[in-house]
Amino acid sequence: MFEIIFIILIVLYFIQSSIFLIGVVKKFSQIKEEKLLTATVIVAARNEEKNILKCLESLDKLIYPEGKLDIIIVDDRSTDKTGEIIDEFIKDKHIFTKIISKEESSKLKGKTNALSCGINTAKGKIIFTTDADCIVKPSWVFKTASYYKENIAMVNGFTTQIADSNFTGMQSIDFIYLLMIASSTINLGKPISCIGNNMSYLKKAYLEVGGYESLPFSVTEDFNLLMAISKLGKYKIIYPMDKETLVTSMPCENIKSLYRQKKRWAVGGLGVPLSGFMILISGYLTYLIMLLLPFFYSTLSLFLLSLKIFFDFLILFHVHHRLGILKNMKYFITTEIYFIIYILALPFLVASNRKVKWKGREY
Repeated sequence: MFEIIFIILIVLYFIQSSIFLIGVVKKFSQIKEEKLLTATVIVAARNEEKNILKCLESLDKLIYPEGKLDIIIVDDRSTDKTGEIIDEFIKDKHIFTKIISKEESSKLKGKTNALSCGINTAKGKIIFTTDADCIVKPSWVFKTASYYKENIAMVNGFTTQIADSNFTGMQSIDFIYLLMIASSTINLGKPISCIGNNMSYLKKAYLEVGGYESLPFSVTEDFNLLMAISKLGKYKIIYPMDKETLVTSMPCENIKSLYRQKKRWAVGGLGVPLSGFMILISGYLTYLIMLLLPFFYSTLSLFLLSLKIFFDFLILFHVHHRLGILKNMKYFITTEIYFIIYILALPFLVASNRKVKWKGREY
């Protein structure tokens, strides 16, 4: 009986993973430089004195037609030296503007509030968002903006993480795996997720949904906005796998911060459509069977497990190769073990307590 269940789950897992691969490799045409729209990059920063300078330095190297780009740094009421570092860096750079987030309200809290302040000030037709602990490539805005043709209202991108140990490496591969699913489902017309540190959208589409002021509060504001624009039903949303738009972020420093990150994503993702829950259930059952394998050992079960791991490796190898970060695949086995632990534990953690702590705030 165990083997039959395992076979069914593995077959379903293979089919699902194959669909992910079909979606993520989808290609999109691009417009010429003279047709690029004006753009505004917004970074909401709170207590990021360790990371903000590298972020600012990377933003300063962005390549874009003169006069078509501005950058807004929102100091989300930092209590450390973040604000001072921003002031010092941008004092002679006209392309940068610093603002302070306004007082929070019942709907506009934390990062959502800060982003709203930045968007309301933005001059660009395309809004780009990234985080204060991220480093962007010089081509990030240019290449992403080149995908805005016809009635496309949102273009998302991939984010990796600095990987120099098993702990940081497994986070990096996890990021890519989750964003592969996000990319695939969006490109196949069934959006379930995206990531706010590599996100862009038309300001007019943002205004059409009423902005963050009209959306219910969520600890994952990126997902909230994705679904709102998708529900308009009049625009296309795409998620190209393009190494020129790849963003690099800092990994969580310890288990506690990683736990809080995963919990925030899980709580914020409770509003995913049915297709999202089906993907979660399929993955959960597959990893549950893997955990139980030692108690129901057989040659066939071991073969199926090996096949599953090999298939994961092939897909992730392809995506990492396309994104130019193949070196991170050396942490693949660690990531497979990590998946078993956190995928099986996360539902219980969320069910027991949905409070989220992030950047010194509780939601």
